[in-house]
Amino acid sequence: MKIEGNIVDVHSRKIFGGEINIEGSRISEIRYKENSGGGFIMPGLIDAHIHIESSMITPGSFATAAVSRGTTGTISDPHEIANVLGIEGVNFMIEDGRKTPFKFYFGAPSCVPATDFETGGARIGEEEIRDLLMRVEIKYLAEVMNYPGVINGDKDLLGKIEIARQLNKPVDGHAPGITGSPLRKYIGAGISTDHECNSLEEALEKISLGMKIIIREGSAGRNLDALRDLYRIHPGMIMLSSDDIHPEMLKNRHLDKLISRLVNEGYDLFDVIRSATVNPALHYDLDAGLLRPGDNADFIVTDSIEEMNVLETWINGKKVYDRGKVLFEYKPGKPVNKFNCSQIHKDELLIRNRAPEIRIITAFDGDLFTKEIIHESGNEHIVKTDSTQDILKIVVKDRYMDGAPAVAFIRGFGLKSGAFAGSVAHDSHNIIAIGVKDEDIVSVINEIIRLKGGLAVTDGEKIHSLQLNVAGIMSDRPCNEVAEDYLNLSQIVKGLGSTMSAPFMTLSFMALLVIPELKLSDKGLFDGKAFRYVPLFVDV
Repeated sequence: MKIEGNIVDVHSRKIFGGEINIEGSRISEIRYKENSGGGFIMPGLIDAHIHIESSMITPGSFATAAVSRGTTGTISDPHEIANVLGIEGVNFMIEDGRKTPFKFYFGAPSCVPATDFETGGARIGEEEIRDLLMRVEIKYLAEVMNYPGVINGDKDLLGKIEIARQLNKPVDGHAPGITGSPLRKYIGAGISTDHECNSLEEALEKISLGMKIIIREGSAGRNLDALRDLYRIHPGMIMLSSDDIHPEMLKNRHLDKLISRLVNEGYDLFDVIRSATVNPALHYDLDAGLLRPGDNADFIVTDSIEEMNVLETWINGKKVYDRGKVLFEYKPGKPVNKFNCSQIHKDELLIRNRAPEIRIITAFDGDLFTKEIIHESGNEHIVKTDSTQDILKIVVKDRYMDGAPAVAFIRGFGLKSGAFAGSVAHDSHNIIAIGVKDEDIVSVINEIIRLKGGLAVTDGEKIHSLQLNVAGIMSDRPCNEVAEDYLNLSQIVKGLGSTMSAPFMTLSFMALLVIPELKLSDKGLFDGKAFRYVPLFVDV
């Protein structure tokens, strides 16, 4: 088989008219050929760090959407489903991915549970990590989110890292805002990447210590603007990722449009493409094709470099996408889940006034970090929401052991009425909700419980919902269908006054304790800097 076009050779850093000969699954020869015409041929794109579960669709559904964006492989951390189902969840992801030709490179989740400060669905210890890392499908130890554990010498966590080092598999990091001596200790443990940098200065310090930076541009965490100048000064030390990408974004763009954007901003074409192809392939020792003779025939054809509209996608010598049509069929298997809690009642959300001041979580659009503010609790016996000041109630309900819900206050979402909730709540995926009135919060939480996982919103009268039938965090329906339902729910939330560009995505990170500053677990408010619980009422 022969493919002609303008070959983008990232190794020799040139573009030339040529012909690619394919024998079986591999490229047998690449020849210069004048007047070859056609589109631009380049290696298939690899997302260097992603949680497939955050797309709210299964690996198979993700693959059918991603190939249309020119993505042929992902470095996939399955810790979301692992925190729900443990090894069973990891196995589900691997087996579901095998139903497609897409190249899913999975990691062994290092932090299940992510912390011991919340109720989770599973626990993965050292022996399970060893078993996972010895499997051919598992390429690395996935992000070590418990950075205080590494810095303070947690034996279990360091043991998992040592197993990866013994097996010569890289270790992914997660070190938001960590600098100086703690950072040196974290990297010194053997951790080689970080995707949590918020500033160029932070990234440069980590690079100076030998760490590679994964630049994230997803649905909630977006760091490309802050870090893009790394392409000018350290192009060999960076990779490109989406980390968490929701279905409506995946429908419209993946790495393809990030590459287009960077090239149009004047960054070097070859350095940009390398960050989404060569750099991750070498770092994780992948069998991904890099457009050389002898490589797997993994490549894409685009209409231009500037627009990066994908015309064709090839994996292992087979065309899997052609001008709007996916050329393989995905058939979902039997869903897996763990959802055991009972419905809640309004009186469980009451907060009786105990002191003059309370802590309030402050959330920001497009940011996983939060801030703590201190606010007067008022003179009434019951502390209530105040939508005029954007002070809303936030609730996290354990879905595994039926504990009492944790209740606190939050600002930044802007709701004027109603409530919304989801069972996508990193990392333990308990039920999380925000609302103005307690009865509305109860309604959406109980709808999630009825569905055994999903998203829900109420305007005070009608409840709108999307079921996530796989582990309570994914649907096995096609991406386009889930994206449409998700967008409809998001628009309803915005119609209730929310100013968040992705309200459900931002909501899902309000229980992520390992990203500071103040978050809420099912056990209470948590200070991510001090890494300890704090009371709702100040000085109590």
